[in-house]
Amino acid sequence: MAWVYLTIAGLFEIVWAYSMKQSEGFTRPGATAITIGAMIVSFALLSFSMKSLPLGTAYMIWTGIGAVGAFLVGIFVLGEQANAMRIGAAILIVSGLLLMKLSSPA
Repeated sequence: MAWVYLTIAGLFEIVWAYSMKQSEGFTRPGATAITIGAMIVSFALLSFSMKSLPLGTAYMIWTGIGAVGAFLVGIFVLGEQANAMRIGAAILIVSGLLLMKLSSPA
């Protein structure tokens, strides 16, 4: 169950990163509220997953899901640039996440 919590926590990290961008420096109340709510859920689920997962594994997977997810949202939703170097960097992050998962218990 810890991996499920961790995956969902990572997805909420993507939500809060996107909504933070949409909040325009916390000047838009709706987007600001979504940001704060998603942060709380993300941190809570990360905390639950850390009951049985090692700190380094949980934190790396959580931030990796958020980083790659925010990168993809930036490209597909916000129209940000997608060049070979940026895509290569994202592939390296995903590779690291897979290696971390394969090397971790449970």
